[in-house]
Amino acid sequence: MTPRHHLMILLSLLFLFSLAACGDQPAPVKVDMTLREEQASGERQPVITYAYLPQFSHTVSFERHHRLVQYLSETTGLNIQQIFPETFHEHMLMVAQGKIDISYANPFVYALTAERSGAKVFAKIVEPSGEAAFGGLIIARADNPDIRTLADCRGKRWIAVDQFSAGGYLFGLGHFIDNGIRPDDFAEIVFAPGPGGKQESVILGVYAGRYDVGTVREGALELLEDKIDLGQIMILARTPRYPGWNFAARAGLAEEVVRDIKEAMFALDIADPEHRLILESAAMRGILPADPEDFDAVRELVRRSGL
Repeated sequence: MTPRHHLMILLSLLFLFSLAACGDQPAPVKVDMTLREEQASGERQPVITYAYLPQFSHTVSFERHHRLVQYLSETTGLNIQQIFPETFHEHMLMVAQGKIDISYANPFVYALTAERSGAKVFAKIVEPSGEAAFGGLIIARADNPDIRTLADCRGKRWIAVDQFSAGGYLFGLGHFIDNGIRPDDFAEIVFAPGPGGKQESVILGVYAGRYDVGTVREGALELLEDKIDLGQIMILARTPRYPGWNFAARAGLAEEVVRDIKEAMFALDIADPEHRLILESAAMRGILPADPEDFDAVRELVRRSGL
């Protein structure tokens, strides 16, 4: 029996004795404070919320990460639940509000949440390519006679994934600037509308001819290979690669929670068949330790792009 149980029994007995002896006013009750049970510092929350930045539809986000979330819950004993913000901005706001405990996000969003709300990176992924980095694609319709080179993008309509997208906007913007093309050189820059599914929306917007140029992250085209004729999409340029997607903990999350999640993540081994299924479902080959300094190149790109 724990001290808490002893204390509850003692209080109950004292309460009953006081009732038995009471008049209109209850008799004073003496409580032995030596029987207190102190709450442990940093006691775990009942639910740890996990969110994947909504670059794809919620269905894709769930399918990619539910095995990883289940593995983390079973391995750590924590009650981890995947939640689904509607937009990149909402994701960042929820990290700042403490509604997202573990954020899986691109390096641009991480840089912003670290600066604005104190989120701290603790892990980064190894991409399917085998690198802990990724890049973006600048695409157009293959049969667009007005766009054959990057320079032809001047005066055209550009659709990007989101103003906080790394591969779907920031990397492309940096590549345009490095090639002498400024944002005001475009006739229009728009961002994919609606919640989630933004990578797909950019590709479909270019495919349908509604926009001349689009920017998406590496690997996004493959999502639609069974839905559209990718032969109609031309890759105009591949951007340089930057430090990739990562896991960050919100400010104030208990250190032992982060420690347990890190240990479980770093134990994933692509050579283990069960772990391989978890990792490949999440479009990654492994998870490595990460420090804030690993993302200095992204912070420099943000500054250079004037964002």
